[in-house]
Amino acid sequence: MDGLNPEMSTRNIDEAPRSTAEASGGDLVVTGVSKRYGGVPALTDVSLTITPGTVHALVGENGAGKSTLGKIISGVISPDEGSLSLGGVSLSFRSPREAMAHGIVTIAQELAIVPGLTVAENVYLGVEVSTAGFVRRRESRRRFRELAKKVGFDLSPDWRASTLSIADQQKVEIMRALSRNASIVVMDEPTAALSGNETKALHEIIRSLAREGKSVILISHFLSEVLALADVITTLRDGHLIRTVDAKDATEDSLIEGMLGHSLTTAFPEKVVAEEEKHVVLEVEHLEAPGVNDCSFVLHEGEILGIAGLVGAGRSELARAIFRDSKVTGGAVRLKGEDLGGHSPSRSIRRGLVFIPESRKEMGLLIGRSVKENISLSRLDLVSRMGWIAGIRERRKVAELMKTVNVRAASMRMPVSMLSGGNQQKLLFARSVMCSPSVLIADEPTRGVDVGSKRAIYDLLTEMAASGMGVVVISSDLEEVLGLAHRVLVMRHGRIITELSGERINEQAVLAAAFAEPTIEGTVSS
Repeated sequence: MDGLNPEMSTRNIDEAPRSTAEASGGDLVVTGVSKRYGGVPALTDVSLTITPGTVHALVGENGAGKSTLGKIISGVISPDEGSLSLGGVSLSFRSPREAMAHGIVTIAQELAIVPGLTVAENVYLGVEVSTAGFVRRRESRRRFRELAKKVGFDLSPDWRASTLSIADQQKVEIMRALSRNASIVVMDEPTAALSGNETKALHEIIRSLAREGKSVILISHFLSEVLALADVITTLRDGHLIRTVDAKDATEDSLIEGMLGHSLTTAFPEKVVAEEEKHVVLEVEHLEAPGVNDCSFVLHEGEILGIAGLVGAGRSELARAIFRDSKVTGGAVRLKGEDLGGHSPSRSIRRGLVFIPESRKEMGLLIGRSVKENISLSRLDLVSRMGWIAGIRERRKVAELMKTVNVRAASMRMPVSMLSGGNQQKLLFARSVMCSPSVLIADEPTRGVDVGSKRAIYDLLTEMAASGMGVVVISSDLEEVLGLAHRVLVMRHGRIITELSGERINEQAVLAAAFAEPTIEGTVSS
């Protein structure tokens, strides 16, 4: 295999060398690929063919091997057995940079943004526009603005990446991949953090890439998205290839059955109506914080309260303010009638309020540490004796919690980075349950999670509420909010615009409130 062209980082991006795929016009062929982690198989003897000019989707539960296969194709990891070829030429990548030199780039599910660089510097990282070793920043910004306009993303080239929201970081990842002029683009959950309009824009980009003769490998948990975009769909289950079919011959039901090995009768558990006389467990009164304007509401024990709104409406900011993970400038939060007080998340946890953040990698998990450490971290006092962790007590408690939330891991000693996205998300729930909370706030609880794991998390949230816990669910997935919540608050511009309950909880009412300008000052409380 040819090495990376040493002049690549100093060339005009639009003049980057043409890839092997473009030169040959051939297929990307995966033959008998297997991959194991610590003896646990992630892929077993997988073979498939990616044809130029097509959108080839990979579907399956978390842990099915989709992302592993995508990482092998894009050079992030190497297979233990099997081979890749492109246009009949054998390939053996040792890094993503080598794959990129052959026209293969990836948009990873786990974001890889350099916080200290600007948006433009992140987009063109490794392929900087330069002359005689000096980066041409003005030219980089010009090219960035052209690309941003083409894809419909409202980003400034000079923004510092550390200041971006998760959704904006996802846009940077997408623009970075598109700037490489690749012939094969691997997209792992590219729309998970995008708004509806941004998702539509990306869908059109995906279609245009295919029309240009490029190949798009789409890994997505949104089956409607897969059916709308894909030409070919490959289903994986437990590391094995189940089947590859033309998208026109597939339905959501047939994909789910292939992914799970059985049909999924309903997406959501039965909604149990909370009794009206239930006690109030959380009171938020005229709360003020960055991105939060005069918000008030109450939460009852046994209730699931949904918070909906457009991206940037202030939902996550409200959650962080309640949890004391951001500076509160006014108002009050009361837990079981007592002022929460304090200025730190640790105090909130001790008082019985826990929070699952929207980004498990950036804000939730210690990716390089073990499953055991990530679960017990929240309440080390429960597994310690005289200031020392009692190993047997910790292992017993962690094993109990893993069983409770159905975390599938070869060992509690394995690093969290080796788990699938769904199992990583369940770890956050296990950590929360360990705190025996009275209130749980879950921000995007099923982001990057497959349909089977989604149902498991929905069941878990319902069981938590049934046990008397008050649950707040924040989600960009409107169907998720409608399917779980007993009441729904809709936010806009940092304010709670309206409260919906009973028969008023429907898609039309939520969208009407989300898009309408507020007509009154203040917020709605129950």
